This record gives sequence, C-alpha cells and structure tokens, in this order.
Amino acid sequence: MTRRYWNINLDEMLEAGVHFGHGTRKWNPKMAPYISAKRKGIHITNLTKTARFLSEACDLVFDAASRGKQFLIVGTKKKAADSVARAAIKARCHCVNKKWLGGMLTNWSTTETRLHKFRDLRMEQKTGRLNRLPKRDAAVVKRQLYRLQTYLGGIKYMTGLPDIVIIVDQHEEYTALRECITLGIPTICLIDTNCDPDLADISIPANDDAISSIRLILTKLVFAISEGHSSYIRNT
Repeated sequence: MTRRYWNINLDEMLEAGVHFGHGTRKWNPKMAPYISAKRKGIHITNLTKTARFLSEACDLVFDAASRGKQFLIVGTKKKAADSVARAAIKARCHCVNKKWLGGMLTNWSTTETRLHKFRDLRMEQKTGRLNRLPKRDAAVVKRQLYRLQTYLGGIKYMTGLPDIVIIVDQHEEYTALRECITLGIPTICLIDTNCDPDLADISIPANDDAISSIRLILTKLVFAISEGHSSYIRNT
C-alpha cells in the first residue's frame, strides 16, 4: 500500500481538541502508549501518534476506494450523528447514525429483507399508492416507513456487507464493532483514552466526544475516500 501525504496538521488537531482524553480515573491502561501527559485530571493524547494512525487509515481507505470497495460509517450518539451523515453524503458511502440494530451485519439476510420492505414502501409513497389507502392503514404504513427511514435510511442503497467500517465511538458502537470482528470486516475506529486499541484494525487515538474532533477526523478520511473514488472512476 503506497503512503501518501494527507495534510494532517498538528496545530489543526490541537485547535479541534483532538488531544483531550477522558479523566485519568476513566482510562484503559492499554492506551498508555498513546497518552503523552496528564493535565488537570485529564489524559492528553499524543497527537504525533494520532497523525500517524490517521495517515495510515487514509492510505487504507484511499486504496480500498480506488478498487471500488464499499464503506460504512457508524456513529449514533448525538454529538456524532450529524457529522456522520454529512461525511457519508460527501464520501458517497453508507452510514448508521441513529441506532445500531443488533445483527445488522451478522444477520444480513434479515437486514436485507427490511431494506427490500423499505424500498417497496418508499416506491409506494412516491407513486401515491399510500394516499389511496384507508386513513388508518395509511397511518400504520407511514409510521412503519418513518421507523425504517430512521434506522435504515443511511444504508438504503447497501446491497451487501461493507468492505470497511469506520466507527466513531468504540464504547457506544461496541455491538457494531463485535459484528465486524465476527465477520472479519476491517475496521477503523476512533479511540479515546478509555478504549481498547487492540480491537480495531486501525485505531486512531482521538477525542471521540468533541464535535470538532470527530468532524476533523472524518473530514480527512472522507477526503481520502473521495480521492480513491476519483481514481477508480478514471481507471474504469
């Protein structure tokens, strides 16, 4: 895999608060190699290592995107949801930003059935068929459609398991991470100072609570994916 320059700036990461970890009482000892200091009861992440692993992740996603691979971004907590949705749109990939439904990947056949149902209901809505139903039946279908849109809207065009999954918060999305591990799907994970760096294929030590930090990390990954997509289009 060729190494590239991704304009990862330490000052930019400092300004975004990428270096702020959790309180020193809430930490995982496995994160010790990624922590550079303690300040006012808070662990400070070593941004040099953040830059290194973020660069490796950008190389990985560029290489995968240049070969037409599919990505899924997962981040369901409120602070991450909007950034995840925007990143998925810009990178033209899939996302889950509301709630991870257990078995979404490991029980793919069930998820696929739900997606078919979702697409059918969307088509009925577009063609106006729902308006011809009795009011009570239409209300039931609309509630079902709303629920499917909420939980599956970000993966409505996904036709198979993703090739790489990007996870914003290891603790929050632990179920998703375990499903990826079970299926052997490569993962890139933002890890704060309370996380286990050994679980993901590439762990990026970073503040997973600040919107600015999440947005910065995702912006770099999205740029690399977009560049990879462009390379794929040029070569096909």
